[in-house]
Amino acid sequence: MSIRSHFEFDKLRAIGRIVRRALDTAAAAVRPGITTAELENIGARVLAERGAEPAPPKTYGFPGALCISVNDEAIHGIPGQRVIEAGDLVKLDLAAEKDGFYADAAVTVQVGEADATALRLVRCAESAFARGAAVATAGNRVAEIGRAVEGETRRRGFRVIRELCGHGVGRAIHEPPNVPNYHDPRSRTRLTEGLVITIEPIVTAGRGQGVLDPDGWTIRTADGSLSAHFEHTLVITRAAPIILTAP
Repeated sequence: MSIRSHFEFDKLRAIGRIVRRALDTAAAAVRPGITTAELENIGARVLAERGAEPAPPKTYGFPGALCISVNDEAIHGIPGQRVIEAGDLVKLDLAAEKDGFYADAAVTVQVGEADATALRLVRCAESAFARGAAVATAGNRVAEIGRAVEGETRRRGFRVIRELCGHGVGRAIHEPPNVPNYHDPRSRTRLTEGLVITIEPIVTAGRGQGVLDPDGWTIRTADGSLSAHFEHTLVITRAAPIILTAP
């Protein structure tokens, strides 16, 4: 969506803060021995207390309030009885709605002492987001975000999963435009002031290919390599974007 009033901005700011609170609360609870279902319940409780609803079940029938993906699972992991272990990389991805407005964010949490590759991978996802956000300015092409994200990812020795991308958001969980994590020279779409999008690098230590699990939802790395995910919802301006899901 494109913001056209203070009312819309305030509503988006409100759901952005709720998403941030739910994600932070769930992330703080990540520890060895907890199940992904328990983490889901923690995040869902924060949403319910603030009058918000998880968007994936409402829109797509996803079987969970949060997407919780572990290690080689890149996105859309289904919460369940999986027990988190020391050394795991846990991706918490939450899209939620309140009063007809949506926000979306994700974070990767290291459990205990992760190995050096895992630590670098998490930092890569965060740094790639920052590089992408730095060029997310009204008038620039959407493709410049992908160029920045992929460039930073490769500079750090990793790859993006090209099939997975950011997107417009605001009045629905997914809206135009797609925001690829790589440079597509054919794309001519330009960012406009007030446009609401997500930037979400999904990076891997392997070849950068994803495969859909038999559950029909979870996408994991085809080669079993670790992955990390970092995402915010932001509003495009003529200067730096406004990050609605920032702490």
